[in-house]
Amino acid sequence: MKRSLPVSLMLFGALFASACGDSRVHSQAVYMLVDTSGSYAKQVNKAAKVVNYLLATLNPGDSLAVAKVETRSFTEKDIVAKVTFDKRPSQSIEQKRAFKVKIDSFARDAHGSAYTDITGALIQGAEYLNETKAGNKTIVIFSDMQEELNKGTVRDFPIDLKGIRIVALNVSKLGTDNADPRLYLDRLARWEARVRKAGATDWVVVNDLENNMDSILNSR
Repeated sequence: MKRSLPVSLMLFGALFASACGDSRVHSQAVYMLVDTSGSYAKQVNKAAKVVNYLLATLNPGDSLAVAKVETRSFTEKDIVAKVTFDKRPSQSIEQKRAFKVKIDSFARDAHGSAYTDITGALIQGAEYLNETKAGNKTIVIFSDMQEELNKGTVRDFPIDLKGIRIVALNVSKLGTDNADPRLYLDRLARWEARVRKAGATDWVVVNDLENNMDSILNSR
């Protein structure tokens, strides 16, 4: 039995819309937080190498943003660079080059902040990722995960990280951790419990950047 032309066109339109939707389902969005507090600011060059890996790995249609973790980080002003890569490979390559220039400049000029608002940065990152509507969303935190808030900064409330994968990178040990390793393990355990309670799809800690860089991104 032959379908009428209007019905065929409707079916084609539905299939076309579905195909367009699939590109978002399979796209990745990454929001990388770089701790610039205290002595940790000296490790920003390591963070720049991670950004270079992300630039080399992410595809046209994917999104990437890099932001600082400072005294109060729930603000777009802390975003160093952000981009959604063009579907055209040649244009995407140019975008990646421009992004790298911004990150290199940031790495050269980074200064230590007095406090570390990791929670505010996570909330800001979740907002950015949700706006991209990407199928795979990841927040990468380059930090020792020691949150220190200044007076008047309120962060002891539930946060929403539904559908977002959290990756903690280069979680260096503090002097107090060397004296009592339980402090380090407890710090990681507390953050894992908090992000999972917030709905995060996964919590991954990567300290060996040389050999485990591939663990940062979701496999497609």
